[in-house]
Amino acid sequence: MTTKAAFTEEEWTLILEGPSGAGFTVILAERGGTFSETMSMAKSYVEAQKQHGGSELIDEIVAQKPKADRKHSHSYEEMRDHTVEQLRSAIALLNAKATPEEVAGYKKFVVSVATHAAEAHKEKGSEDPISEAEQAALTAISEALG
Repeated sequence: MTTKAAFTEEEWTLILEGPSGAGFTVILAERGGTFSETMSMAKSYVEAQKQHGGSELIDEIVAQKPKADRKHSHSYEEMRDHTVEQLRSAIALLNAKATPEEVAGYKKFVVSVATHAAEAHKEKGSEDPISEAEQAALTAISEALG
C-alpha cells in the first residue's frame, strides 16, 4: 500500500491539493451557492473518513485538512487551468508510485468531491442541480484524470 511516506513534501502537497482544487474549480464555475457547495465538498471528506481502511492513500489524504493552492486564483480560468494541470501531474505521479487500485481510488475521490460540490446548489431557474459551467468544469476535471 502506498502512503504519504512514498512522496516528497512537494509531491504530497500536489496529491493533497487535487481533490479540493477540483471541488473549488466546480464551486467557482458558477456564482451562487458557495457556502452550501463548500459544505458539500467537506462532507465528501467526512464520508471518505468513515470508509477508513479501504485505501491507506485516501485515508491519509482525508485525515488532513483539504488544501488548495491560492497562488493561481487571479481569474477563474487561471485557477481552472492550474487545477487541471495539477490533476494531470498528480495522476502521473500516482501512476509511477501507487498501485492501479490506489490510482483508481484517487480518481474516484476527486470526482466525488467535485460532483458533490456541483450538486449542492440548484442554479436559479434550472431543474438541473448542475449548471452548464459546472458541467464544463467536471468535464475538464474528468479529462485531466484520464
